[in-house]
Amino acid sequence: MNPSSALNLRGKVVLVTGASRGIGAAIALAFAREGATVAVNHLSNDAAAAQTVAACQAAGGDAWAVKADVGSQPAVQAMIDSITREAGTIDIVVNNAFKPYAFDPERRSHFDELPWSDYQTQFDGAVGAAFNVCRAVLPHMRQRTQGSIVNIVSNLVEHPVVPYHDYTTAKAALVAFSRNLASELGPIGIRVNCVAPGLVYPTQGSQGTKESFRESLMAATPLRRLARPEDVAGPVLFLASELSGFMTGQVLLVDGGLVMR
Repeated sequence: MNPSSALNLRGKVVLVTGASRGIGAAIALAFAREGATVAVNHLSNDAAAAQTVAACQAAGGDAWAVKADVGSQPAVQAMIDSITREAGTIDIVVNNAFKPYAFDPERRSHFDELPWSDYQTQFDGAVGAAFNVCRAVLPHMRQRTQGSIVNIVSNLVEHPVVPYHDYTTAKAALVAFSRNLASELGPIGIRVNCVAPGLVYPTQGSQGTKESFRESLMAATPLRRLARPEDVAGPVLFLASELSGFMTGQVLLVDGGLVMR
């Protein structure tokens, strides 16, 4: 923990969904290093969530695991109620959870092979989960006329280097969802932004991505490497903090310069 950090996140109460491993765990740990109190949401992997909690506590933050399916509105409401009972409020939400997806260009489904149900599954995992969490947490943020929501999207929306149709379409919808919320909630002091990583390695979703493709992607990336989970955490903390206090409805690309705009 850095007591003099300009991020000023010490004592903030943060909910990170899908935080038992990968990008979510890295984000939770980064908040803990700044002295935040972190609710580590997870679906089923109790052991991984416990490891993330232990790492957060060792880093100087308070943390505990909150098991809930963010695709279920009753489960999300119960989770938010539990967090606010425990911590008093929720200052920051990071919607990171999504339905499992394998980033394998050679085994992806082509458009003609995709049933609508695959799109619906990804919509439910991206937009549906964020919808449930925002619906449950916004009454608390409205009451205090402040709060920050950061949604994890994808650079594939801007540059579909591999056409993962269902996944990318759902993430594009999440960007639109975020910008509409930002427009509506800005006047009452609640900010909503997005972070759009490129391929992040290693994660559960990218573990099956072949080395040859990873190397070709690195060769096309100005910074000549893939994102690591820790690379995503810094921009999330920036958007959650008052350093970005005059930013809302924005998408920060974290892909080593693969997409420039």
